[in-house]
Amino acid sequence: MQHTIPLSTPSWGQEVRATLGLAGPLAAANLLQMLTYAIDVIFIARLGEQELAGSALAVSLFGLVLWALTGLTGAVAPLIAEALGARGPAVRGVRRSVRMALWLAVIAGIFGMGVCLLLDPLMHLSGQQPAIRARANEYNTVIVFSMVPMLMAAVLRNFVSALGRPIFATAITGLGIFVNALANYAFIFGNLGAPALGLAGAAVATIITSLFTLGAYVAAIRFDRRLHRYHVLGRFWAPDWQRLKLILGIGTPIALTITAEAGIFGGAAFMMGRFGAAELAGHTVALQLAALAFQVPFGVGQAAAIRVGYFYGARDPVGVQRAGWVALAIGTGFMSLTALAMLLVPELLLTIYVDPADPANALLVMFALQYLVLAAIFQLADGVQAVAAGALRGLQDTRIPMWIAIFSYWVPGIGTAIGLGFFTPLEGTGVWIGLATGLFFAAILLIWRWNRRDALGLTRRAGDLTATPPLQSS
Repeated sequence: MQHTIPLSTPSWGQEVRATLGLAGPLAAANLLQMLTYAIDVIFIARLGEQELAGSALAVSLFGLVLWALTGLTGAVAPLIAEALGARGPAVRGVRRSVRMALWLAVIAGIFGMGVCLLLDPLMHLSGQQPAIRARANEYNTVIVFSMVPMLMAAVLRNFVSALGRPIFATAITGLGIFVNALANYAFIFGNLGAPALGLAGAAVATIITSLFTLGAYVAAIRFDRRLHRYHVLGRFWAPDWQRLKLILGIGTPIALTITAEAGIFGGAAFMMGRFGAAELAGHTVALQLAALAFQVPFGVGQAAAIRVGYFYGARDPVGVQRAGWVALAIGTGFMSLTALAMLLVPELLLTIYVDPADPANALLVMFALQYLVLAAIFQLADGVQAVAAGALRGLQDTRIPMWIAIFSYWVPGIGTAIGLGFFTPLEGTGVWIGLATGLFFAAILLIWRWNRRDALGLTRRAGDLTATPPLQSS
């Protein structure tokens, strides 16, 4: 059996419904993932400030590496979509793409573990306190073992989403929250018969949650008839080097793009720290709210990669056009609402993280309110660049978008942040203007590239792997 899409291009209304049906569960899963991280912070905070600070240092490196490698393996999504959109047998192409992405998840995950184990020398070079370094190492040396199952689960999430089952991602991530909370409760404090491991127990809880998530995806694929017929775990040992090379070619620029974007926001935190604790705290809270809002256009961008990829595989440029512009409209529309909320009810939004009425938070809230105005301004740019990048990934166009991101964030973006932050009285506000500048440059250049996709030859398929004679039987 094989999966195909309708030969007729959907109407604008049909495309809106299809994109919302795919993007909604993916955005919900992204938001639930943030809640999972929040659960960790809530439990670790009960251990003390040093434990919380140590875990934060470890997660800053672990999270960056994990996010980048998820982008690397996430290149499988447009390949699956292309195979499904092509008017030919799709089972073998999808199976081989998923298999090689899982191989890459294991290999890249082991490499990522090695990178994360460089945390101690990095902390030493940055002058972190010995007590905090010790806590960070205690946490880091355990949590790294969750890297491989997390990456494998991300590959399977892309598979079930591309096959029209994004609700599985939402449900599994939601269940993972309860598993994570229960495991934290048990292994941090020694409840339910488990040993009291303290901070290391929080890392053990993360490993348990990642294994549960991976197992849940395997079970969902096994017992869902539509998913099971692809036998994505069959003949797992059989290589397809051409497809692995293709995933690496598409995914490596995505990983570098993520690193470039995460790097400027990470660098902003170090710059804000130079101005004072209140500025850094206000920056952190405002940025958390912006990150929370970003999860929706990020999910829309994931959906755009799949929808555009369908029509790219079907050689349907009209479908490609509609899928991309519909996703951009949805992402921009949502970010317009969050921008209005940041301008009209900023204090209400701050209550998610702090109590604005508490006099102890007065300075923090003052700075956070200033930065939220700028966050509202760059909401539209952030949504556009996230969705446009996703649409271009659906065309398997990732190399030039990578250079656009590196240029935008690290030339006008960081340049403006340093210039206004350290050489004018604006200080923290200047840094945020720099962040906004980088996002606006990225949005404008990516939307220009999307609009010129036909003229640039991006909608012409260089080759059709699903039509290539098989190198082996599976």
